[in-house]
This record gives sequence, structure tokens and C-alpha cells, in this order.
Amino acid sequence: MTVRVVLPILIPLAVATACLLAWRWRRLQRVLALTGAGGHLAASLWLLEEVSARGIQVVQVGNWPAPFGITLVADLLAAMMVAVTGLIGAAVAVYSAATVDPRREAFGYYLLLHILLAGVSGSFLTGDLFNLYVWFEVMLIASFVLMALGGERGQIEGAFKYVTINLLSSALFLAAVGLLYGSTGALNMAHLAVHLRDTPSGLSTVLAMLLLAAFGIKAAVFPLFFWLPASYHTPPTAVAALFAGLLTKVGVYALIRVFTLIFVQQPALTHQLILVLAGLTMVTGVLGAVAQDDFRRILSFHIISQIGYMIMGLGLFTPLAVAASVFYVVHHMIVKTNLFLISGLVHRLSGSYDLKSLGGLYSARPLLGVLFLVPALSLAGLPPLSGFFAKLFLVKAGLAGGSGWIVAVALVVSLLTLLSMMKIWGEVFWKSGPANAPESTAPAPLGMWLPAVLLALITLAIGAAVGPVFELAARAAEQLMFPDTYIQAVLGGKT
Repeated sequence: MTVRVVLPILIPLAVATACLLAWRWRRLQRVLALTGAGGHLAASLWLLEEVSARGIQVVQVGNWPAPFGITLVADLLAAMMVAVTGLIGAAVAVYSAATVDPRREAFGYYLLLHILLAGVSGSFLTGDLFNLYVWFEVMLIASFVLMALGGERGQIEGAFKYVTINLLSSALFLAAVGLLYGSTGALNMAHLAVHLRDTPSGLSTVLAMLLLAAFGIKAAVFPLFFWLPASYHTPPTAVAALFAGLLTKVGVYALIRVFTLIFVQQPALTHQLILVLAGLTMVTGVLGAVAQDDFRRILSFHIISQIGYMIMGLGLFTPLAVAASVFYVVHHMIVKTNLFLISGLVHRLSGSYDLKSLGGLYSARPLLGVLFLVPALSLAGLPPLSGFFAKLFLVKAGLAGGSGWIVAVALVVSLLTLLSMMKIWGEVFWKSGPANAPESTAPAPLGMWLPAVLLALITLAIGAAVGPVFELAARAAEQLMFPDTYIQAVLGGKT
């Protein structure tokens, strides 16, 4: 049954290859991309079902034993992340088929989309740090070209900022990988978890700080977030939605994985630092959002503030807190992707992202107003939506851990998040439209509506079925907090 571990990587790679072979036939590429995205989603859900029922699944590629070969590991955290990746990939593929222009299609848009999905899936499933670095680079190359595809001035400028700071992240990551290999002789994460237990605290601290900086850049953690709002509003909406849902979450995943499995020797230093960074990330992100008047720039700054909530649970470092972080990541990936897709609908129908140039959409398109309110209020944490429960679990964990200050920060940031979401609601949907508002050249096709409706329904479903979803997150957190099962599954009896 270990084929299930490999399929979420192989399917998008196979689709990318097929799109390359069909380079001259754009319609065929579109069909391949939609079919492949559906297959990737099915394989991801199949993997989640297998891991949930049978436990951690491990593949030693080429039958080379760990820690010397390439290891793929699917525990509950990885399987959940891959499943949500499949969902977002399918939603964005449908949206892309309805919105991406022929020029971008002709230059390999769908090929790059599936290479990015393969890179994200590989990052979640790899069991060693070097291959995590490799998959990071696959993601970086695909995302850079997707961001620059089209050649518009704003895109090129945003792509340059994006790739420059991410190359710095890669350099820090590679330096840490070299030091780890020099001190342990392997880069398998289960192997490192065993052998770093007895590592002198000085070396362990240096390695932890290097990886915190590297993954912090990927995740857009304070003060390393400035590249994100400078770049995420520049590409087409489908690309921005894909990036918003997936890329920073890979950085968050890497932080959770490394600081629950490998660097747990000095939580009073490492995890308290992460908790402080979480508070600063929340505050700076939401203040940036409140100050903006562009729909997508507001959403971009909110990515930053919400990253703070995700790593808050890691900083608290209790089973409830880590479970809350896992739940929060899943909720946010869906909600944030949907908000960017809805911003594209607004632009298609009104011709602008500038809040001052918009208005009157609720009376003209009430369904669009409702579609916006579901993820917007979930992001702000209003009941009974998924975001409310995600924040509730974090608040409970913070109070139980005696960290009232981070709870206070989280609650204030939630209020400011609601304020900025209501700012969008008031400007875009509630007020009357300005007389000189730009007119849309075409109605929004069904392919733009369907993904937004689907993701809104899933957000409502998570809120309604919060018990089973959080139970899954709690089981994932248990595997993270007590990693002996993970280590045994990867290494067997070899420690």
C-alpha cells in the first residue's frame, strides 16, 4: 500500500511531463491539467485515509535503508497537508482554466502549476532535510516563473523581490544542512532526532537558529516577511491564490516538523523565541492590512498575521497547542485561497482591486457578497465558522500554558482582522458604486464561481464538523509531540 505515499508526487510530475509533450496544444494541456488535478486530489485523500486507518506509512526509495537512502514518510500531519494541497490544486486548476490567458497557457502555465504541486507534496512527504531542500528549490523555480509569466512590469519587480529573499533562505538552509551532515553523517530527520539528543547545546542552538531563519523566511515570519506583500499582489489571481494557500504553509510545516522532532532540547530558548515571533508576526501583519486600500494587498498582509497564529501553537509547545496549530493551518489554507479567488471575481465584475473604485456589489451580486463573508468572517474568527474554533483552541492552549500575553495579542489581532474585513465589505459590497467605476469587459464564467462556492462550503463544513476534524489534528499533534512512533517507523530497530 506504500504506493499511496508516492502518488501525490508522481501524478503532478507525470501531468507536467504530459503538458510538456503537448506544448503546441493548449486545449489538451488544459484537459490534462484538470484531469491531473483531480487525480492528485483523489490520491491525496486516499493517502489520508490510509494513514488515518493504518498509521504512519514509509517508503524507502530504491530499497536503500534509512538513514542512507531517500525516505518518504506520511504521518497524519503530512497526509493532512497533502490532502489540502490536492484540494487547493484542484480548485485553482478549475479557476485557471476559466481565467488564464492564451499567452500564459502557451508558455507552460499548466506545466508549472503541476511542478509546483509536486514540489509542495514532496516537501510534505520527504523524510530527510536534503530532499526537503531539493523540493524547496523545485517550488522556488516553478513559483518564480509563474509569478513572472506574462512579463508585466509589476510582476517582474515582484518576482525579483520574491526570488532574491528566497535565495537567501535557501543559502541559510543549505548551510544548516552542511553543518548537520558534518556532525551526524546523515540528514534523515528521524536519524537526526536520535543523534541530536546528545549533541552539545551550542551546536544544537546554532543549527536551530539557522533553520528558524531559513524556514521563517519561507513562512513570512517577523521580521522576514517584507517580500510577501511586495510580490503576492502582482501575478494573476489564480497564481496569487495558489501561492497564498500553499507556499508559506510549507515554511510553517517545516518549522513544526523540525521543532517537534529534531530541536526539542532547549524549548525555553527555541520555542519561547518562536512564541515571541508569533506575537510580532500577528501584530505587524494586521497593522499592515488595516493601512491598505487594495483588495489583494490587504489579503497579502493578512497572510502574515495569520502565520503568527500558526506558529503560536508551536511556541506554546503543548499537545493541545500543536493540535490547534495543525487545525489552524488546514483552516487557513482553504480560507485564504478562497479570499484570493473572490478578489479575482470582484476584479472580473468591477474591473479594479482598488477599494475606492469599487462599490455596490452586494446589491448587484448578492451571492458574491455571501461568498466573501464566509471566508472573511472565518479569518476574523467569528462563530460558528472554522476560524472561530481554530482561535478558540489556541486561546485555551495559551491560557492553560500560562501565556496570557500571547492570548491577549491574538484576541486584539482578531478584532483588527475583523475591522479590515469589514472595511473590504463596506467599500466593495455595501456602499454605492462610484460613477466613474471601471466597467467589466466580460461576465465571470462558471469556472470562477465553482471553486469559490466549493471552498466556502468546505469552510462551513469544517465549522459544523469541528469535532472529527480537530480529533484528526489532535492525533497528528500526538505523533508530533511523542515522535518515537515516527522514528521507529522510519528507522525500524536502527537508532
